[in-house]
Amino acid sequence: MSLALGLGVGAGFVALLHAAARQGRHAAEVVNPVVPDGIDQVLDALESGGVVLDPSNNVVKASPGALAMGLVWNRQLVHTELLELADSVRRTGEPVAEVRMLPRGPFGDASMQVRVRLARLGTRYVLLLAEDRTEASRLEEVRRDFVANISHELKTPIASIGLLAEALDAAADEPEQVRRFANRLTTESGRLGNLTQEIIELSRLQAQDALEHPEQVDIDAIVAQAVDQVSTVAAADNIVIAVGPPSGLCVYGDEAMLVAAVKNLVANAVHYSYPGSRVGVGVRPRDGAVEISVTDQGVGIPEVDLDRVFERFFRVDQARARNTGGTGLGLSIVKHVVQNHGGDVRVWSQEGRGSTFTIRLPEAVSRIEPAVATATATGEPT
Repeated sequence: MSLALGLGVGAGFVALLHAAARQGRHAAEVVNPVVPDGIDQVLDALESGGVVLDPSNNVVKASPGALAMGLVWNRQLVHTELLELADSVRRTGEPVAEVRMLPRGPFGDASMQVRVRLARLGTRYVLLLAEDRTEASRLEEVRRDFVANISHELKTPIASIGLLAEALDAAADEPEQVRRFANRLTTESGRLGNLTQEIIELSRLQAQDALEHPEQVDIDAIVAQAVDQVSTVAAADNIVIAVGPPSGLCVYGDEAMLVAAVKNLVANAVHYSYPGSRVGVGVRPRDGAVEISVTDQGVGIPEVDLDRVFERFFRVDQARARNTGGTGLGLSIVKHVVQNHGGDVRVWSQEGRGSTFTIRLPEAVSRIEPAVATATATGEPT
């Protein structure tokens, strides 16, 4: 009897030990859950966001991308929308894929567009994968706007050319009318050609290899070429382009691109200046940079529009821009050229008093000895 009693007590004790061991292992799994083999390495290699959730929605593992996107904070998913999706996956067992707009992090005001996919991982876990689509969405929107703007901008000169061609045909027996329509046809075709060329130039500047072979270039030569290309238009309106003394400064870059940028600034200043006024172009070194400033005494820019002047196809004065043949791409080209050269462009303006656009470019180490003083576009010394 005593032997049987002892065996029973011993068996009960062993059972208690096994139960305690099972509870200990379960507690350890809750405190230190282990994800399936290989998942840790996969998440560590992910550039996008990856999160593993346990049955209590605790974050067991998160990729660096998920942390950078602000999906996880204090071992919890920040966004309740994602928690609801995880619960749905547990209930149905079916994967879920959606695009959501979410706040970036637990405290930030910025939002992000995220494509998320959730699926079960084994029997206990849920795997969440997230891809930040914010920048891709923005670029796609910019592309759509660009195409829409191009279509709108091309429509006007193309329609004008068609109407003028019909007018020429109808006025075939009237030499004066033919000459008048032919001149307008030449103007519209020139505007269409300029627009097409600037669209091509802007597309090239946005390519990653836009500045493949930079060379040391003389800024004074850049300014001289740019002013020379605008001098005829300026002289027609009796506008003086006054160029400051030679600086001897150099930068590394593409000469043709820099000439185009400065020329666009000078042409813009001339277009928006009053006849008989003055446009100033100056170059100076400042804090390791070369500053090229173009100042006019023209109509100025309303303060509300200052942040938009470098947008493609944006015009402060639509009617005046069209009358002067403006395409709305000149300042956007300036911005991209300067950015490709590691610099920036700034604007100061006041309505009725004029504007100053300033390009800042990194200065090359060596300088060129200044030559003789540069003349103005109308032949006057500065």
